[in-house]
Amino acid sequence: MSEQVIRLSNNAAERIKEIMSKAENSAIGVRVGVKSGGCAGMSYVMEYAKELKPNEEVIEEKGVKVFIDPKAIMYLLGTEMDYKQENFSSQFVFKNPNETERCGCGESFKT
Repeated sequence: MSEQVIRLSNNAAERIKEIMSKAENSAIGVRVGVKSGGCAGMSYVMEYAKELKPNEEVIEEKGVKVFIDPKAIMYLLGTEMDYKQENFSSQFVFKNPNETERCGCGESFKT
């Protein structure tokens, strides 16, 4: 069996469950992808998944479904998705071994 593209921390799984409980009924999970942009060249994108798209990887872990955009798989391989809550902000954090550089604000990265 090949390595799972993304692993979820317990915090990330709990937050996704929370988000899904407030989502429209048509949402079947969350989709993770990457797009060009940000100071370092690429940024992570998350949205509700309403259907399985061709060639998507589906991660079912800790009671949640995460759909991986096929164009993002090579950038995300081996990544751990976490969720951090601090005094003034809360966000999903991607611990990605493929990153060679990350911008100062943490919003974008380079591979």
